[in-house]
Amino acid sequence: MTDHQAARPTENAMRRALRRARDGVALDVTEAAVLLRARGDDLTDLVASAGRVRDAGLEAAGRPGVITYSKSVFVPLTRLCRDKCHYCTFVTVPGKLRRDGHGMFMSPDEVLDIARRGAALGCKEALITLGDKPEDRWPEAREWLDAHGYDDTIAYVRAMAIRILEETGLLPHLNPGVLSWTDFQRLKPVAPSMGMMLETTATRLWSEPGGPHYGSPDKEPAVRLRVLEDAGRSSVPFTSGLLLGIGETPEERAESLFALRRVARAYHTIQELIIQNFRAKPDTAMRGMPDAELDDLVATVAVARLIMGPSACLQAPPNLVDAEYERLIAAGVDDWGGVSPLTIDHVNPERPWPKIEELAARSAAAGFELRERLCVYPEFVTRGEPWLDPRLLPHVRALADPETGLANPDAPVRGLPWQEPDEAFTATGRTDLHRTVDTEGRTGDRREDFDEVYGDWEALREAAVPGMVPQRIDTDVREALAVAADDPTRLTDPQALALLHADGPALDALTRIADDLRKSVAGDDVTYVVTRNINFTNVCYTGCRFCAFAQRRTDADAYTLSLDQVADRAEQAWEVGAVEVCMQGGIHPDLPGTAYFDVARAVKERVPGIHVHAFSPMEVVNGASRTGLSIREWLTAAKEAGLDSIPGTAAEILDDEVRWILTKGKLPTATWIEVITTAHELGLRSSSTMMYGHVDQPRHWLGHLRTLAGIQRETGGFTEFVTLPFIHTNAPVYLAGIARPGPTVRDNRAVTATARLLLHPHIPNIQTSWVKLGAEGAAEMLRSGANDLGGTLMEETISRMAGSSYGSYRSIGDLEAIAEAAGRPAKPRTTLYGEVPEERRRTAEASDGHLPELLPVLPAE
Repeated sequence: MTDHQAARPTENAMRRALRRARDGVALDVTEAAVLLRARGDDLTDLVASAGRVRDAGLEAAGRPGVITYSKSVFVPLTRLCRDKCHYCTFVTVPGKLRRDGHGMFMSPDEVLDIARRGAALGCKEALITLGDKPEDRWPEAREWLDAHGYDDTIAYVRAMAIRILEETGLLPHLNPGVLSWTDFQRLKPVAPSMGMMLETTATRLWSEPGGPHYGSPDKEPAVRLRVLEDAGRSSVPFTSGLLLGIGETPEERAESLFALRRVARAYHTIQELIIQNFRAKPDTAMRGMPDAELDDLVATVAVARLIMGPSACLQAPPNLVDAEYERLIAAGVDDWGGVSPLTIDHVNPERPWPKIEELAARSAAAGFELRERLCVYPEFVTRGEPWLDPRLLPHVRALADPETGLANPDAPVRGLPWQEPDEAFTATGRTDLHRTVDTEGRTGDRREDFDEVYGDWEALREAAVPGMVPQRIDTDVREALAVAADDPTRLTDPQALALLHADGPALDALTRIADDLRKSVAGDDVTYVVTRNINFTNVCYTGCRFCAFAQRRTDADAYTLSLDQVADRAEQAWEVGAVEVCMQGGIHPDLPGTAYFDVARAVKERVPGIHVHAFSPMEVVNGASRTGLSIREWLTAAKEAGLDSIPGTAAEILDDEVRWILTKGKLPTATWIEVITTAHELGLRSSSTMMYGHVDQPRHWLGHLRTLAGIQRETGGFTEFVTLPFIHTNAPVYLAGIARPGPTVRDNRAVTATARLLLHPHIPNIQTSWVKLGAEGAAEMLRSGANDLGGTLMEETISRMAGSSYGSYRSIGDLEAIAEAAGRPAKPRTTLYGEVPEERRRTAEASDGHLPELLPVLPAE
C-alpha cells in the first residue's frame, strides 16, 4: 500500500472496531477498512477474533480442527487472452507460442496426458485455466477452433471436460474467465464447480490509464459481479476472491469484500473465497510494484472471515507466503486450495507448490488436521441437486466420502461414462395432478426446501424495494388519449406511461379507444383454439420465485409423464376436435436435451395432423445446453422432430431488474430474445407474453411492450400477445411477503388496452386468459382491446397449482358465452390464426362438453 493507503486510523476508531469484532457484532465498510490497517497488537487481537469465528464454523459443519486442500493438476488450456492485465505472465501471444513449439490451445492428447498422470498420483481435480475469449482478439485462436470443429472456446472447454471425466475420472474445475448466463448452462453439466476471481470492485483500476486492468474488458468490476450472480442464478458452486496489493485502498478492499458477501448471501453459491497476495513478476508493466505485505494479507484474511462469517470457506494460496502457514491459519483460513504433486502453478510459475506432507505437518503444528476435499466443497456434495447435474453425480460420488462430502483418499480415480440418466420418461408421481388438484388439492402450499431453493429472502426483499416504488407521472393523460385515438404509433414513452397509469374516466376512454382499434384491425370475431395443454413434468430446480408448479422429484406433488402418456393425451385431444397441443414442462434434471425431440416425435407419430406448439425459450436453452448444440442447431433438430411453433412464455417481464427478483435461475432477457428471434428466422412462429402484477411497475410493462414491438418489426414471427396476470396465492415470492397479490382490475384493463395500442400495427392479436381471470374478467378484457380467448385447454396445471380457481377446461359453448357477454361472435382458429378445417370443426362441435374420462371433467367454477 502507498503511504496514503496505509494511514493509521485513530486509536479510538481501531479500539471500537476491534471491540465489535470481539463481540461478534456485524461490521460496516468503514469499520472493516479500519481493521484492514491493524498491525502489531491490534492485528493479534483481530486475528484472535477471526480464528474464533472460523472455529465455530468448522464445528457447525461437523469438521472441527480440519483444514482442507484439493489434490489437483493444473491444465493451462490456452494462454491466449483478449485482456491485457498489467501484472500477468500467464498470458502470451501467438508468435511466442509458435516459437516455443506450442499450439494456440493444448491438444486433447496433451490435456489427457496431464490428467492421466495426475490420476495415477491420486489427484482428483483437473483445474482448467485459460485466458478470456482469445478468439475475440487473436485470429490464430479463431483459426485453431475452426480447424478443430469448435464454435468457440467454451465449446472446447466443454468437450475437454467431458473427456477428462470419461477417460481419467478427475473432476474438472473450470476457470474460463467471464461467462454469460448461457455459458453457465453449457458448462454446468460437465463440471462440478467453476471459479473466477473478482479481484477488486475498484472501477478506477480498470477505467483509468495506467491502472492494472486498463484495456481489459473482462476486468470491469460490474461485469465480474454479474458473472458471480449468474453463477448463483445457475446454482453453480463457485470460487471467487480478491487480489491484494494491486493499487486498491483499504476502503476499496472492504467494499469488495462486502460485494462478495452480498452475492454469497443472495445465492448461497460461493463455495470459497481466495485471498491472494500480489507478487510482482519480471517482464510485466507492474514489475516495479512492491509485493503485498504479509501483515496486509493476514489482516485481510481476518477481516474477510469476520465479514463472510463462520460458514464461509477461506483460502490463501500456500505457495505465495514463504511458508508462513501458521499466521494464515490463525487469521481464519480453513483451506489451502489446489496443491499439485505433478504440475506447476502456471499463473505463478516462480512459486512452487509445497509438498503435501509439509503442508500437513505445518497444519498439524497449528493444531489442524489436513484433509483432502474435492474441487466442489463438501456442503454442495451432500446437498446434491440442484447444485450438481445428474450426469456428474456418479463421478462425484465415486470420489467422495458419503458421510462428510470430503474426498475419499482411498477411492480409485478412473473414468466413468458421462451420460444421461436412464429411463428419463418413466411415469412417476401424481400423473393425474391436472385432475386431482381440483379434488384433493396440493399436498402443501410450498416446497419443503422453500427457505433454501430460492435464495435469501431477506436479500431479495431489499433488492425488490426500488422496483416497487411507483413513478410519478407528469404527462397529461388527456393529451396521451388524443394521440392514441388519432395515431397510436406516435405515442411517446411518457404518453404511453400515462395511459398505463390511467384510472376512472380516463381508463374508460382508453379502453374505448383500444376497442375501436381492435375492431378496425381484427374485426368483431372473438377467436379461440381447440387445444390441449400437456405439462409433461413438474419436476424443476430452476428456482423461479413466482412458480408454484415446480416440485423436487421427492415432493409429494411431483410427477413425470411417460412418452406414451403424452401421446395418449394428444390422441384424445385429436379425437375431440383439437387442432393443437401445447406442451411445456419443468426443467427436470434427469431429462436429456434430446427428450424434447422425443416428446414432439411421440405426438407426431401418434397424431400426424396435430400442431405441436411446445417448449418455452427456457426449455430451448436447457435442451441446447444439455446437448451441446447451439440454439439454432437445437431448434432446427426440434423442427425436424415435429415442432411447429413455440410459446413465448418464460418472458415474465423483459427487464432484468425485475427478472432477477422473480426468478433465481431463468434465462436473462437477452437470451430470451435470442431464442425467439432465432426461432422466427427458422420459420418457427411464437406467441408473446407478459406476466405482470408482482414486483413490477408500469414503466416495466412499457419497456416490455416496446421490446416485443421491436422484435416483431424485425421478424414478424409473433402470432399474438398474451396477457398473463400474476396468480399470487401459492407463489413463493408472495408467500415470502415480497410480491403484490396480483394485478388489480384497473391494471388488467390498462395493460390490455395499452398493449393493443403499443403493439399496433405489428401484433394484431391480443389474447386474454380466462384461466387467470375467469369468464367475467375475460369478457371485460374483450371490451378493452382483446380479440382472442386462447384455448379450450382441456387440462391445465400451472395456474391451478398457483391458486387459480377458474378450472382447466372451457367448452366451445363456454367460450362462445364469454364472447357473447362482450357482445361479439366467436370463431375457432388454428394456432397460426388460420381457418379451421371443416372436419376439425364438426368433430369439436360434436364432442363439445363430452370429454374422455382421462380428461378433467369438473365444472370450470
